[in-house]
Amino acid sequence: MAQQANPRGTFLKIADSMKKQIADDPAMEELPSLAEVMRDYKVSRGVAVRAFGLLRQEGVAEPAPGERWRVVRAGTQVDRRPLAQQIADIITAEGLEVGEAFPSASALAERFGVSRPTVTKALEKLETAGVLAGGGQGKVRTVRAVPTREERS
Repeated sequence: MAQQANPRGTFLKIADSMKKQIADDPAMEELPSLAEVMRDYKVSRGVAVRAFGLLRQEGVAEPAPGERWRVVRAGTQVDRRPLAQQIADIITAEGLEVGEAFPSASALAERFGVSRPTVTKALEKLETAGVLAGGGQGKVRTVRAVPTREERS
């Protein structure tokens, strides 16, 4: 009978391997996806999740809503505000006026490195807050109100 690999401690080995990858590649900003870890290490989802959890616990990585896990490096600043707040800041940063066209969901998705549905949810929050006027499919979203400092914080 063939010996089976011992699953106990497998997530530790995966976490160590990923920490080594992070240390070897200073430009690495994102971890591989959960599916890639499962495929590459031939482990179950639970084992991969435990490896990610260990990296989070050790402060090496953190989950990013709507994105892959981010690598945390000492001395680097990452904007951890909700995406809707980051998008609202575009209005003031680019000096957009009420009634002006707002960038499309596709352009924002590329700019922030997230999926279009994630951007769409953030835009819907801004529409609900009265900051943007909804465009609908094929229509351009416009700025309805310039957010005040209190609304952005």
